[in-house]
Amino acid sequence: MERIDRSSVTRRTFLEVAGVAGGTLGAAGCAAAGAVSGSAPAGAPPSRKAIGIGINLEYVRHADKSLAYGVARAGEIGYEYVEPCFLMGRCLLSEGGYCHVTSMDTEPKRIRGMMAEAGVTISALSSHSDLLDPEFGVLYARRGIRYAKAVGTNIVQITENMHPPAWMTEKDAYETMKITLRAIAETCADNGVYLGVEQHGPYTAKTEKMLRILELVDSPWIRVNYDCGNTFLAGEDPYAMLDAVVEKVVHVHAKDISVAQAEAERGKVTGTAVGCACGDGVIDWHRIVRTLMRAGFSGVLSVECGTDAEAVKSLAYLKKVLAEVGAA
Repeated sequence: MERIDRSSVTRRTFLEVAGVAGGTLGAAGCAAAGAVSGSAPAGAPPSRKAIGIGINLEYVRHADKSLAYGVARAGEIGYEYVEPCFLMGRCLLSEGGYCHVTSMDTEPKRIRGMMAEAGVTISALSSHSDLLDPEFGVLYARRGIRYAKAVGTNIVQITENMHPPAWMTEKDAYETMKITLRAIAETCADNGVYLGVEQHGPYTAKTEKMLRILELVDSPWIRVNYDCGNTFLAGEDPYAMLDAVVEKVVHVHAKDISVAQAEAERGKVTGTAVGCACGDGVIDWHRIVRTLMRAGFSGVLSVECGTDAEAVKSLAYLKKVLAEVGAA
């Protein structure tokens, strides 16, 4: 990529230099729960009249805040949905109230009560396990699927290890992912929970490879958790990716990427934990929403940003976008 003078760069000039302005970069998009086209299996996410806006609880991680704080604050800001993260076992920081990531040993009734008190709904359960690990990856995913059902949602995410073991060839990887997905799909069907495969690694973040993954196992429960920011950073055209997988998208990570991060990392990484505030980066959100509307999708755009201020700004910006394109 041509070097850019950060002191004078604008969003538009960066897109032009990066070769992604206009039709090339266009709009990244992801659909949300209840947005799957055509017939869906029993337990499909409820259809919504309009696209909703939620937030991943990562927005409070660097503030050393708890799940309870993050959920309550999201409700105060005005979010309708939240995407909490759960893990197996216990986390000392979480137990002390310094981390939002919470144990799946927590009584589900407590989680449901927490959501009700804050006036929010869980859009999806972030309990990402590893597609390349047929042992622990399956165990973790199955636990997340059952817990998702218990706390009142029917979408969980999965991706692959961003750094596969050195011995694993591409052939090994696809064979492993097929075994893993076949086992997990059975638990999805038993519990009425969708598995959203997210772009975040060397296979999922590449369009052709992602399509191959989605064809490994024939199951209506294996769908896509679309992350336009990760796809963009991986060096792919996020809008071509969206076009390719749009019929399977069930949840969105609304992740914008700042010009500075794009300049430093695009093509060098396959994803990032959080992005900047929606509207402050390189993603064209109007085109995202229009793409989703044309596909007949409705559901949740789950913001992935890193601070409270970015959460506030993202909600205001996305509400404006939805209103301007007639999706509110």
